[in-house]
Formats: sequence, C-alpha cells, structure tokens
Amino acid sequence: MAQTASTANQTATNPTGRPPSKSRAKYFFLSPAIFWILIFTIFPLLYAVYTSFFSFRFGRFNQFVGLENYRRLFTDPNLHSALRVTIIFVVVTVTVQMVLGFGLALLLNREMRGRSVLRAIMILPLFATPVAIGYLSITLFYEANGPINSVLRVFGYGDVPWLSNPFWALVAIMIIDIWQWTPFVFLVSLAGLQGLPIDLFEAADVDGATGWQKFWSMTLPLMAPTLWLILMLRLIEAFKVFDIPASLTLGGPGRATEVYSLFTYRTALRFFDHGYASAQGLLLLVIVSIIIAVLYGRIRGIYEVER
Repeated sequence: MAQTASTANQTATNPTGRPPSKSRAKYFFLSPAIFWILIFTIFPLLYAVYTSFFSFRFGRFNQFVGLENYRRLFTDPNLHSALRVTIIFVVVTVTVQMVLGFGLALLLNREMRGRSVLRAIMILPLFATPVAIGYLSITLFYEANGPINSVLRVFGYGDVPWLSNPFWALVAIMIIDIWQWTPFVFLVSLAGLQGLPIDLFEAADVDGATGWQKFWSMTLPLMAPTLWLILMLRLIEAFKVFDIPASLTLGGPGRATEVYSLFTYRTALRFFDHGYASAQGLLLLVIVSIIIAVLYGRIRGIYEVER
C-alpha cells in the first residue's frame, strides 16, 4: 500500500513518467540554437529598429530623429529607382527561372541516354561563387572583343553594349542570375516529379489521356505545393540580390543596375548614414514578409485542400 501511494505521488508530480533529468535534457540541447537565434537574428533586428530612429553617422549616435528616416523612404527618388530596378529584376528572373527550370525537370524526368550526366551538368552553376561569376562576366560581356559579342558577330549581329547601356546592363545581370539559379528550380522540381505516384499516370495512359492532359490535370496540380515553395524561396533570394550587380556593374551605368541591397550598402558604408540604411533594411524586411505571408497562406491552403 505504501509503495502504491509513493508511485501515485511520483506520477502526480511528474505526469510524463520520465526522470526529471531527461525532461531537462532537451533544453540543454536546444540552448545553442536558442542562443544563436537571439544573438545573430533577434538582437541585430532590434538594434536596426533602434538605430532607425536616430541620426547615426560614422559609428556615432548624433540625435534622435523619430520617424524622419522613414519619411525619407517615401521622398527619396534614388530609393524609388533602386526599388523599381529590384522589382523588374525579381519579376523577370524568377519568372524565367521557374518556367525554364520546371521545363528542364520535365525533360530530364524520363528515360534517356546520358541522363545522369546531364543532371550533374545542370546543377554545376549552383556551386559557383556569385562574386567570382560577376568578375568573370566582365570579360564575357566585354563589348569590344568579348566572347559573347564575338559569337553574335559570327551570326551576323552587331556588338551589344552590355555594360555601357542601361537596358543591356540590366539584361546582363538578369542573364547571369538566371544561369546560376535555374538549376535550383530544376533540382527541386525534379525531386518533386520523381515523388509523384506512378500508378495515377499509368491509369491515365490506360484511359487514353494525352501528354498535355496528363500534364495539365495531373502533373501540374500535384506539383503545385512544390512549385509554390520554390517560388517563395526564389523571391526571397532575388529581393536580396547584391553580389552580381556589385561585382559586374557597380550599379551602373548611372543607377541602371543599382538594386535595393546595393543602394542600402552604399547608404551605410559609403555615405555612413546608418540610421537611414537601417530604415531601408526594415522596409525590405516588410516587403519580403508580406510576400512570404501571402505565398505561405497559398501553400497552406493547398495542403489543407489535399487533406
């Protein structure tokens, strides 16, 4: 009886039935991750919010300015130009990457000779360093005797002013980004395609469905969650683009390729206006957060329908 009462008391104080040391062990293993998030994520964010309310120049808080830095966001034409360039860049590159990457995944998701080699070649651009690609592209897009213009002359076209014309400079940056990140879309899409149930497609073949009908009615709906996830990841990364414009064009000619991240970098480290740069960074955070919220809601809605 006494032993039974003791067991009941232990169960009441520890409903899980686990030793107290084991229940505390999980917090010990979680503590490094919590510490990392607090130090390298939450603290910089809170410090940026705090800095955005001050005139912070040359590493020194000068005076409290309230919402003045945020007011400048709506009146600064250079910031509006950088935001416009970034939106154009994001819309064009992400659209091309999604279409091209998914199309290549469909093409290589079938039996063919050399398929493994082609897949390995396709993902090679992912391993390249963006800054190195940018500096190498200076040679590739050299207007006088660069390899790209030399090839164009062979086909009867004239030299393209890749780095001196505002339009073509932006196109050059887009081409490089598409070349590097299309393999990411291809890789994830291919993994999703290989996870689709084969039985459904075999049944569709028995029913006499055409390739287009299977793609439109089966492949695309089944791949929708994966494609939405890829789109969300690529939009986040595309809005943060910095390496290639900074190394290839330095934002030029003029401000034609000055993306938002490069503009913020110059505000902070060239003009040393850290308070205004913090406000710019928070504006980008808000824009990306809204996009993530919308796309995440779309992805969650698809999964809820499937359940």
